[in-house]
Amino acid sequence: MKNNFYILAICILFASCDFFKKTDNRQPIARVNESYLYKEDIEGIVPEGASVEDSTLMVNGFINRWARQLLLMDGALLNLSEDKQSEFSKLVDQYKNDLYTKAYLEALVKKKIDTIVQLDEAMVFYEANKESFKLNDELLQFRYVGLPINTIDFDSIKTRFRRFNVNDKKYLDSISVQFKSYSLNDSLWVKFSQIAEKIPVVNPENKNQLLKKTNFLQLKDSLNLYLMQVNDVRLQNDYAPLEYVKPSIKQIVINKRKLELIKQLENDITKDAIKNNQFQIYN
Repeated sequence: MKNNFYILAICILFASCDFFKKTDNRQPIARVNESYLYKEDIEGIVPEGASVEDSTLMVNGFINRWARQLLLMDGALLNLSEDKQSEFSKLVDQYKNDLYTKAYLEALVKKKIDTIVQLDEAMVFYEANKESFKLNDELLQFRYVGLPINTIDFDSIKTRFRRFNVNDKKYLDSISVQFKSYSLNDSLWVKFSQIAEKIPVVNPENKNQLLKKTNFLQLKDSLNLYLMQVNDVRLQNDYAPLEYVKPSIKQIVINKRKLELIKQLENDITKDAIKNNQFQIYN
């Protein structure tokens, strides 16, 4: 009777273990040693509308990459020394810490950073670092239109283009669909190299003509005729205009503010931790 009691107790114990064991009903599609790849792990890797052949190639490629990575990892764990594995584990931990702290600091900075750079602040930076803003390429403020050679009302267009008052600009904008290409915003600074790339008729032979202030040019090729009005020019080794480099200055100033703010946040976090007894240094 006593033996029957022990047998019954053991059966109940094993039954209890089976009862509390979590069953995994997922469908495995591949195995490497004790690691399994399941059907849900590959969901989303095949784009919608892909053919059966492409889908098969993508899935097989994913499975093979997964398997190779695990096999190499298993091989590494078997063959790398404990010291080397410990070194890598420390690097992984450090990378994780860096990743988390960087994301946290960036979120704090985003909330607190002032991204407005006033003109006077940009001017101070510009004057203090003026030698850094020497040009490697010529800059121009200019406008142009490209027209078919046989354009109707060409004389009227030319007159309006040269005069370029408010009404002229509105008129030219309104008929811009008949231009081959154009740019009427002559307050922007543009590199000569970009102009030469955009306008086929501009070349080294007529470059000097274009690099003259307040100069009007009329050039043509076999198909089109181009009207160009140059308002201002900056040559190589001239200082870049403030308005041209202001976006770069703004980014530099904001990055400097970020570094200063991060340093301040790190100091504040440390001080608060000491104050709240979260951080202590024992002598």
